[in-house]
Amino acid sequence: MTVKSMNSSVSAVDRPASRSARALSDAEVALYRHLGHLTVDRVFSPEQAEAVIADIERWGESFLAELPESQRAWYLDAGVGARTVLRKLDNPHHHREMIRELARSPALVALVESLIGPGVSVYFSQIFFKPPEGGGPKPAHQDNFYFGPNDPEGVVTAWIALDDATLENGCLYFGEGTNRGPVYPHVAPAGEPFNLQLPQSILDRQPMQPTPVMRGSVSFHHGNTFHRSGPNHSTRWRRACALHYVNERTFFEHPALPYDDALKLRIS
Repeated sequence: MTVKSMNSSVSAVDRPASRSARALSDAEVALYRHLGHLTVDRVFSPEQAEAVIADIERWGESFLAELPESQRAWYLDAGVGARTVLRKLDNPHHHREMIRELARSPALVALVESLIGPGVSVYFSQIFFKPPEGGGPKPAHQDNFYFGPNDPEGVVTAWIALDDATLENGCLYFGEGTNRGPVYPHVAPAGEPFNLQLPQSILDRQPMQPTPVMRGSVSFHHGNTFHRSGPNHSTRWRRACALHYVNERTFFEHPALPYDDALKLRIS
């Protein structure tokens, strides 16, 4: 297997197109604790990624056809002027069986449990489309400001790349080591109360490291870790599925936005 960050890596033998269940090593977990993020290559096969893309495209078409005007600012990508295209979809683990299959994959669950312990659930999930030729950036933020968990160490995001995520099409950037710091108050631009982000005065003191992720690989990040994504000015999509796992002792105690506890999906 190969586990990466841009500045540090722990490497062993390469594995097949998709991996069997195996926990992370102590060295890999230590790297995650130090940097606040960790990429594990080829957790899922290209064929699995293609099947998920086909499924979310079908869902996206029906969702867009029924989307009321009042919700368009939340779900549409304003960076793409030539056509109407979705920016994201929420809670695919609730709406799509294929995403539930991803979330329950033994290979993925073994990795998640290595980071937050046994007995995990998906509390919230998202599909990000990041369309070509204008897919907008996501400002730097901390997931744990959005979620407000009772235990900041009990949350991990598994960000599954459905396409190769590159510098050109809007990969993630991380503030390495920020997981070991506090959760800061966030601000929102006028008219965008949902777009919570870290103040620029804090970001001015924190370098952000680009972290490309290849299709089928999973980028794990701690809920305190600063992260953002760039715009997509390429001709290629940058689709991804984010599964936000909690352990059996963790819940969203004081979230900044509303989350439906009834959608929590027990995995192990």
